Amino acid sequence: MRDQDPSTAASPDLARMRVDYGDPLSAPAVEPDLDETWVAGGWEPLLRNWIEQATMLGVAEPNAMVLATVSLAGPVPRPVARTVLCKGLSPEGVTFYTNYDSAKGGQLAADPYAAATFVWPALARQVHVRGVTERVPAEVTAAYWQARPRESRLGAWASTQSKPVASRAELDRTLAETTARFADVDDIPVPPFWGGYLLRPDEVEFWQGRRGRLHNRIVVRIDGEHTRVERLQP
Repeated sequence: MRDQDPSTAASPDLARMRVDYGDPLSAPAVEPDLDETWVAGGWEPLLRNWIEQATMLGVAEPNAMVLATVSLAGPVPRPVARTVLCKGLSPEGVTFYTNYDSAKGGQLAADPYAAATFVWPALARQVHVRGVTERVPAEVTAAYWQARPRESRLGAWASTQSKPVASRAELDRTLAETTARFADVDDIPVPPFWGGYLLRPDEVEFWQGRRGRLHNRIVVRIDGEHTRVERLQP
């Protein structure tokens, strides 16, 4: 089905698009206000809890996060963002996997600082994780690799991620060649150019939507073994 001709489609009124989040003072069913006590046990338990709640609500890919890196390829640094999946969560940080030779891999090699944002509109919640990245040990990548379906393993080998390709047919042809290459291999190995990154935060911000855009924002600042919790104005 072809997209509707933009010249005949009704234009959405973007300026009027707005969701007004609940007010706990007038709607007792709404969860209580986010405050500093919610992170008394650290930032990781609350983030894990929010991901679990999004999962129970049926949110599609509740572990999706928008990952922002810095590109130094041009005359001035510029931010670059894309969506990836969080595949590991611990008090040390959040883990994701990619091709080391991809655009994001090259950007992280040049500047390891990154930011990730989880967004769950159905829960009126966001979490922002900001800090420095590092490659995870090979054994951590290997353990995750074992959980990947065979098709995903073949795709990792077939794709020179972020590089131009002439057509979809060429990409499919490369996948077919890769599939034939590993046809007799039961346990497809981890590609040497593929693995995980740990985003080790120095700042984690929790956001909870509220009426009139007076949202709740609690930030956990991490400096070694020391943490500081602050409330930010919306």
